[in-house]
Amino acid sequence: MLKCQPATSNLNVSSRLKSVIRELKPLQKALLSENVDPRILNDFRDALNRVRNTAWAAQQSLAAKQLGEGQVDVATLLAAERVRAAFQLCRSVGEDLTSDDVAFQKGQLSELHGAATRLVEQLKERL
Repeated sequence: MLKCQPATSNLNVSSRLKSVIRELKPLQKALLSENVDPRILNDFRDALNRVRNTAWAAQQSLAAKQLGEGQVDVATLLAAERVRAAFQLCRSVGEDLTSDDVAFQKGQLSELHGAATRLVEQLKERL
C-alpha cells in the first residue's frame, strides 16, 4: 500500500522522473537509427513495461485518494492489470491456435501448457 511520504521524497521522485524523461527522448531516436542487441532491447522493453504499469497503478491510487475514494493498494491494481492482460492474451493465443497461418514451436506450447495448468490449479483454490 502506498504510504504518505514526506514532501522532500515526492520532490526527489518527481525530479528523478523529469531527469529520466530527458534521457529517454534522445534514446528513442538512437533506437530508431542503430542496431541494438535484441536481448538487451527485450530486457529494456520489459523494464519499461513494468515501470509503465507501476506508474499507471500509482496514478490510479493517487487519483482515488484525491477523489475521496480511499486509498487503493498499488499491488492490487497491478495484480488486476495482470489479470486483465492475461485474459486478453489467453483469448489471442486461443485464436492463434485455431489459425492455420500461425506456426508454434512445440517447446513453447509445452511451456505454456505447464504454466497454464499450474495457474488453473491456483485459480481453483481462489474460486
